[in-house]
Amino acid sequence: MTDTPALKPERPFFSSGPTAKFKGWSAENLSTEALGRSHRSATGKARLKYAIDLSKELLGVPEDYLVGIMPGSDTGALECAMWTMLGPKPATVAAWESFGNVWIQDAVKQLKLSDLTTLDAPYGEIPDLASIPQDNDVVFTWNGTTSGARIPDTDWLAADREGVTINDATSAIFAQEMDWPKLDATTYSWQKVMGSEAQHGMLILSPKAVERIESYDPDWPLPKLFRLKKGGKINTAIFEGATINTPSLLATEDYILALEWAKSIGGRKAMFERADANAKLVTDWIEATPWLRNMVSDPAKRTNTGVCFVFQGDWYESLSEEEQAAVPKKIAKMLEERHVGYDFNGYRDAPPSLRIWCGGTVEQEDLKRLLPWIEWAYEEVKGGRA
Repeated sequence: MTDTPALKPERPFFSSGPTAKFKGWSAENLSTEALGRSHRSATGKARLKYAIDLSKELLGVPEDYLVGIMPGSDTGALECAMWTMLGPKPATVAAWESFGNVWIQDAVKQLKLSDLTTLDAPYGEIPDLASIPQDNDVVFTWNGTTSGARIPDTDWLAADREGVTINDATSAIFAQEMDWPKLDATTYSWQKVMGSEAQHGMLILSPKAVERIESYDPDWPLPKLFRLKKGGKINTAIFEGATINTPSLLATEDYILALEWAKSIGGRKAMFERADANAKLVTDWIEATPWLRNMVSDPAKRTNTGVCFVFQGDWYESLSEEEQAAVPKKIAKMLEERHVGYDFNGYRDAPPSLRIWCGGTVEQEDLKRLLPWIEWAYEEVKGGRA
């Protein structure tokens, strides 16, 4: 029987979204000047514009790209891009986990695109992206939030490709470098890598994306929340802080606080390094633990944010499917009850698994303290004591 570990994580927050806030975060540090003010006021609009400008600076977004705040988190931003840009050319939607499959369903059942190809792969794998024609529009997820599989590179996207690229980068951005010249519409949410409050998303458009939006009017109705044009041209005010609908200025201040923290520690490069180091710690532990297996077999395709792993071995494989599915749930429940680790069970549609968030707001010492507890809980479950 494994001894109960002596130390617990100081910050037991390992959810893959909303993720942990950075160490030292306090609500007392939030600016309150804009609270109670209209988001259309000079004060409110200035704070929204500051969030946009700081995001663009930290991410290294090209100067001629537009960055705007969208409603509905990453989902709202991504679907806005799909609804406003897809249709005039053949399209390919590629998926290898649950959220990518939502974009497939949008293309098939909602937009009902007439010239559509879908590519999918099981959890832990990535489809043959090189098979996508360069004149096709393409929708893809840079980093599989619920599978832990990310694209290893962008070699499959030609620099001079005709089609537009729509990139769901929500669990990658601020942890992995974006290849901006090959990306036309990139989306993410505040509550992922930056650990900020949820509900708001970001939409980043290249000049090529702007040209598509201005030159194309979809056949389907566009909800107000997706209307990016005014007088046939892109409404640039949206990308200067005049949001389409009313945002939470409190959430905006929380996002700004996280951005300022990231800048203070060295910007996106420091965030990349922190995520890489955290993920290496967890993946090395998985490799050294015989009853665990990384959900992603190819190391080149493994994420540095939401690391996903499944169980293996004689004991586990002797269980029924129902019993196997219960193992990670029991472990996660045991450790939550002991305030050791919160919300690290695998995604509901994924294979039975655990998923530990390793993004830059997580402290490595907390991960080091969590892992022995997982070993202890596994032995308790295996021994029938849980």
